[in-house]
Amino acid sequence: MNYSDIGKRLYDDHQAARQFVPLQADDLVRTQDDAYAVQDHYVSHIRDQGKGIGYKIGLTSARMQKMCNIDSPVAGVIFADRLEQNGARLKRHRYGRLGVEFEIGVRMARDLHSSEGPFTMQSIASAVDCVCAAVEIVDDRNADYATLEALSLIADNAWNAGIILSDWQSPWPPLEDLKGTVSLDGQELDSGYGRDVLGHPFNPLAWLANHLFERGTSLKAGDIILTGSLVTTKFPKQAGSFRYDLQGLGVVTFDVED
Repeated sequence: MNYSDIGKRLYDDHQAARQFVPLQADDLVRTQDDAYAVQDHYVSHIRDQGKGIGYKIGLTSARMQKMCNIDSPVAGVIFADRLEQNGARLKRHRYGRLGVEFEIGVRMARDLHSSEGPFTMQSIASAVDCVCAAVEIVDDRNADYATLEALSLIADNAWNAGIILSDWQSPWPPLEDLKGTVSLDGQELDSGYGRDVLGHPFNPLAWLANHLFERGTSLKAGDIILTGSLVTTKFPKQAGSFRYDLQGLGVVTFDVED
């Protein structure tokens, strides 16, 4: 079994809506480098159908790390055909198990160059074009979180299944102070702050830039990056209307249908 075979198996599992199964010992995926190599092969099958437009960063808040029992960020690729319009209608039956996460999105103003690194929150700020409220759609395919570990999540493209964005905004208020409130059918479900993702959303962004350089690639002008959920993943169990209000920045709404 090689990286290409595992990537193809993951792609076939998604196509067949099979339940998520962690990587096994005979898959020979021992390190994060191995896992990202598998991810490359998995997403190559998706790239055959659509263009990559950026990245998601997962597990950047203490609450999300505790939920998944993984103590470091992970990254995955976002594709153009998975960019939903604000006000979208999501069909639950299209996913193994639909989850939604509530984040701050970033768009890059320019290409990054290795000579500028390693990046910090302060140094990467000048490369940001604009920001927005963002919802990530995830499909965990009914994963058992008791057995979840980082390598399997990374290999499976960190479960990204789409994104929904508010209007882009520039300039922007202090992101660490922004409160994000999630409501379902008019009732508040949860809330969090920009500082909940590694202290500031540009910290995950700097992590991603450095991670990509280590892998021989980089962020480009126009790339969209989701910086991690301010609250834990919500799994809609029935039809309903969601609203994500990121104070002073934007609003994302969407409906879930059976």
